[in-house]
Amino acid sequence: QVQLVESGGGLVQAGGSLRLSCAASGRTFSVYAVGWFRQAPGKEREFVTAISRSGGSAYVSASVRGRFTISRDDAKNTVYLQMNRLIPEDTAVYYCAAHSSSNPPSRPNEYAYWGQGTQVTVSS
Repeated sequence: QVQLVESGGGLVQAGGSLRLSCAASGRTFSVYAVGWFRQAPGKEREFVTAISRSGGSAYVSASVRGRFTISRDDAKNTVYLQMNRLIPEDTAVYYCAAHSSSNPPSRPNEYAYWGQGTQVTVSS
């Protein structure tokens, strides 16, 4: 199995940027598709974006399209989420998750491996 640790969250002003990291240990990250999800208080866990095992395909939710970019660096066993032009609606705990498939599903219950989450708060 693989262990995941998110980092890079914090407090940022609306319009600002953050880069989240998801670092993997154990099994090499290159064999997993990886997704980013977020969960606000009282809300369901929401798909944000995901990247295929090969890194050749990315999938982005409509709410963040054009603002967030996912990338992976398999040499560092790390997946990144670059978040630009942040808005208060982006405030949530952000999680990365791994799936042992070539293409990432968008449904959170299909992912077996999760990090602990990192808090992102966007002030207006």
